[in-house]
Amino acid sequence: MLNEIAHTLDQAAASATSVDQISLSNPISLAQAYEIQQLSIQQRFNRGEKLVGYKMGFTSRAKMLQMGVDDLIWGRLTDAMQIEEGQEIDLTKYVHPRAEPEIAFLLNKPLSGKVSREEALAAVEAIAPAIEVIDSRYQNFKFSLEDVVADNSSSSGFVIGAWQSKNSNIDGLAMHLKVNDEVVASGSSNDILDHPINSLVEAARCIGAAGEELKAGQIILAGAATAAVALEANQTISANVINLGSCQFKTKG
Repeated sequence: MLNEIAHTLDQAAASATSVDQISLSNPISLAQAYEIQQLSIQQRFNRGEKLVGYKMGFTSRAKMLQMGVDDLIWGRLTDAMQIEEGQEIDLTKYVHPRAEPEIAFLLNKPLSGKVSREEALAAVEAIAPAIEVIDSRYQNFKFSLEDVVADNSSSSGFVIGAWQSKNSNIDGLAMHLKVNDEVVASGSSNDILDHPINSLVEAARCIGAAGEELKAGQIILAGAATAAVALEANQTISANVINLGSCQFKTKG
């Protein structure tokens, strides 16, 4: 059953079509949801994609309220998901595309299990502003916690700005998401688990508990500082993290 669900979600993502919620017909546990996620992403690996990192989800109160959940989740990032700075994306390749401003970490050594904030920061090579494009494959963007985890925690794309020093101050930075130069969502870096480094600590713990390890060279998205904003054609989407930098992409008309 899990393999069948994984195949269905993989095909939904590949063809940009929506499917029914898993939980409506096949109740699954959270552990099974992560197994489905792994099986689904493995199909991408079989097609030649490579793992480049992980994303953390529901790390802000705004996101928890928007999605109606209260647990931290994570998903996998592949090289095919990366959107280059300034690139134009085709919205027909997504079902319900939305964007949210984030902070990204680039690692310079492995990190796994229970670690301190100091140990987490010591494993960081650089820090950058980022945007994650999320896209649920479920009809009407409705899902349970288990549904979303199985669907790679809605992760579909990401943009990374210029990498900055690991010693950059990321405490209490204002973060803005803009659409065509108009600010549509604002928050603080401290909306990400009170401080983005806490998200990296949680990533090491959660992903380590699943038998995986954060590796040198991988990118970790710390999570959104605001609720996600739906995308439309002919837009320029930018994230500005005050004192850290900005990044952007465009949507095709």
